[in-house]
Amino acid sequence: MKPTLLILAAGMGSRYGGLKQIEPVGPNGETILEYSVFDAIRTGFGKIVFVIRRSFADAFMSRFESKLRGRIEVGYVYQELDHLPQGYQLPADRVKPWGTGHAILMAKDVIREPFAAINADDFYGAQAYREIAGFFQNGVSPATYAMVGYLLKNTLSDFGTVSRGVCKTDQDGNLTEINERTKVFREGSSVFYKEEGVRTELDENAPVSLNFWGFHPSLFAHLETQFKSFLDEKINLPKSEFFIPSVVFNLIRSGAVQTKVLRADSPWFGVTYPDDKAFVTAQIRQLVEQGQYPENLWK
Repeated sequence: MKPTLLILAAGMGSRYGGLKQIEPVGPNGETILEYSVFDAIRTGFGKIVFVIRRSFADAFMSRFESKLRGRIEVGYVYQELDHLPQGYQLPADRVKPWGTGHAILMAKDVIREPFAAINADDFYGAQAYREIAGFFQNGVSPATYAMVGYLLKNTLSDFGTVSRGVCKTDQDGNLTEINERTKVFREGSSVFYKEEGVRTELDENAPVSLNFWGFHPSLFAHLETQFKSFLDEKINLPKSEFFIPSVVFNLIRSGAVQTKVLRADSPWFGVTYPDDKAFVTAQIRQLVEQGQYPENLWK
């Protein structure tokens, strides 16, 4: 059974200032997520599922439907604030999305096969897709997941702070710890994160999660259980988020799963702030000139 690529595209890009998922960065107006789909198709994925919001469904679909029709099966699911388990009510002051764990949970009724989950606005590179495709062929199981890891120092923005899941691994390359740091930045030759006004230095060579995961569909049952626990504790905290790295770490700590950390040597870059766009556009142009991608992805 061919794996599915689940693309998390429901975020509105508050720091970016718009719908960055459809920002053109390629030579013929391609978006970052189109390069993700292209890489998924050429490494053997059989289906794409987008997690989006209903409010921009028409704009999103009109952008991608014609390009992908006939190339790969495409599906959509919707992440909305009021999509909560039975018995839970949306707080009146909640405006922030529930997070990446909630976004993935929205696909539980449409995915029955192993799947990768990624952010729509991150460029992960062809080699990363080859790594995860190999894992699906040889390693995935209800007790074995995977994460594509990148070095922290290669994943920062020059234009503001970023969020990163900072990881530790054991001698067998299994994930042993993951800590979500939400305000990560470089200052001089060092990297820091800030939490509650306190600045703490990070190892710039630490592997980080950029939300490129390889999962067995057994994950959905774990997500349902953990999301209810999250809501029981934090539903009335308006800025609380249900992060997928935290979900995975809870499973590792309980002994339910092990998670292989796959090394990504391909370039990563993302669009967090408006000023990131020019850099991303230049990097993609360079990859096209090197022959790693065609001038026009869908010609």
